[in-house]
Amino acid sequence: MAASKPVEAAVIAAAAPSSGSGVGGGGTAGPGTGGLPRWQLALAVGAPLLLGAGAMYLWSRQQRRREDGGRGDASGPKRNSPGAHLDMNSLDRAQAAKNKGNKYFKAGKYEQAIQCYTEAISLCPTEKNVDLSTFYQNRAAAFEQLQKWKEVAQDCTKAVELNPKYVKALFRRAKAHEKLDNKKECLEDVTAVCILEGFQNQQSMLLADKVLKLLGKEKAKEKYKNREPLMPSPQFIKSYFSSFTDDIISQPMLKGEKSDEDKDKEGEALEVKENSGYLKAKQYMEEENYDKIISECSKEIDSEGKYMAEALLLRATFYLLIGNANAAKPDLDKVISLKEANVKLRANALIKRGSMYMQQQQPLLSTQDFNMAADIDPQNADVYHHRGQLKILLDQVEEAVADFDECIRLRPESALAQAQKCFALYRQAYTGNNSSQIQAAMKGFEEVIKKFPRCAEGYALYAQALTDQQQFGKADEMYDKCIDLEPDNATTYVHKGLLQLQWKQDLDRGLELISKAIEIDNKCDFAYETMGTIEVQRGNMEKAIDMFNKAINLAKSEMEMAHLYSLCDAAHAQIEVAKIYGLKPPTL
Repeated sequence: MAASKPVEAAVIAAAAPSSGSGVGGGGTAGPGTGGLPRWQLALAVGAPLLLGAGAMYLWSRQQRRREDGGRGDASGPKRNSPGAHLDMNSLDRAQAAKNKGNKYFKAGKYEQAIQCYTEAISLCPTEKNVDLSTFYQNRAAAFEQLQKWKEVAQDCTKAVELNPKYVKALFRRAKAHEKLDNKKECLEDVTAVCILEGFQNQQSMLLADKVLKLLGKEKAKEKYKNREPLMPSPQFIKSYFSSFTDDIISQPMLKGEKSDEDKDKEGEALEVKENSGYLKAKQYMEEENYDKIISECSKEIDSEGKYMAEALLLRATFYLLIGNANAAKPDLDKVISLKEANVKLRANALIKRGSMYMQQQQPLLSTQDFNMAADIDPQNADVYHHRGQLKILLDQVEEAVADFDECIRLRPESALAQAQKCFALYRQAYTGNNSSQIQAAMKGFEEVIKKFPRCAEGYALYAQALTDQQQFGKADEMYDKCIDLEPDNATTYVHKGLLQLQWKQDLDRGLELISKAIEIDNKCDFAYETMGTIEVQRGNMEKAIDMFNKAINLAKSEMEMAHLYSLCDAAHAQIEVAKIYGLKPPTL
């Protein structure tokens, strides 16, 4: 199954479950998230969805009632105890000052409101925690109208100290921290609010999503800049190249290209060729000795050898595979500008640069490159295949289907394009809630797997659609077909593991399958990410953070890394909230 192809990382961000992001295009994911931020997705009672990462908020709990406290607080003086008359009068006067402040507030006279709330605070008996917390929170609201964010945060802190589960004060302080650029503190406050409100308030959930993304982007930018390049697993690399049919550099070496050291099976010496870094790199590709490819390509380029254009494209491709887009871009630019180069090379460079732009969230530049590739090489099926995936990402489903149709016209044997066309049609029908079109798309999947029984991707995409339709038994069968065809594809084991959780709530079996994925490919970031989300649900935050950090170190793009940091930060925030407020989510 081609699980990692040009626009997949971005597609996954738009529709869960993810399937291991990469520099290539191909396997897209199901539309079950409905466009919600992925961390918001909640577990249905008895039926975990697990439709994507960000599952640190995957629990649901009843909204807690705030402690009333009341003015009849047993800790306060009784009416007929000594000093009670004075205290009640003080409290009454404080309430009167607050009520006066409320009138000023409603009239937009915030300075006068602040004076009244200050008077209420000074008059209120110190043991009346709930009343005092209300006065501080009201004054914070007035400061908020004047955009005095430091004062807002200070008053909300007083309110929360007096009433630790005071949702209004926590949320107001979260907004103040956002304005003060205190992202960590903002996240902790809004996390507490989300839990206390049972995830019913869209405002607080959107703020949490916003600050998680900002934190993730900040950390990823710094980490990605200084990361050590890491070669993906051989399975990932082969899966990536399998998504191209018109890619000259990924084609097997011709007999005449091999060096004089190679012999054929009959022992006949092959034709001697010139000492070429590019040809050596190609030989290393066949041997799966991928770590030597960039250096051999550099030799060809530095010597301005016969295969310089090919070497530039191959080097750029491996720069992309190790996540070094900055190094890849100049090589791709040069190939594209070489008018005398083979048009297939230039078109392939445009596809890869367009996919790179999509990962960098530059859809206009991406679209331009794909369109240029179609202009210069209109008979290249790869152009339409990968542009179709871009169109899916941009929610331009009709255009995506047209591109897949063109790819199929040029290459009728392209099982992958036919499977992805079915998925595009399914996604359109699913999001439009059109039952007849859903049935037609499901029938289309059946036809594809019947016509192309060796296409693992067809079974995988069909399995995702079946899972959406809660046809879990049949989805499980489809994943088994994938494993039979590609037993070394780690992502299939992860998807099958997630299915066990959603279908049977079988945590042990789910974890067993995901652990198997890591055993098969210890560089499968998707497996570590998924394991982390499950550990969050089990309440094992420290282990979850360890899993997310492993995924971060394997991330193939800055965008993927930002998402993973968001998950990690959300788990850290839960740990802090548990320490401060004793709010612990229920576990699986």
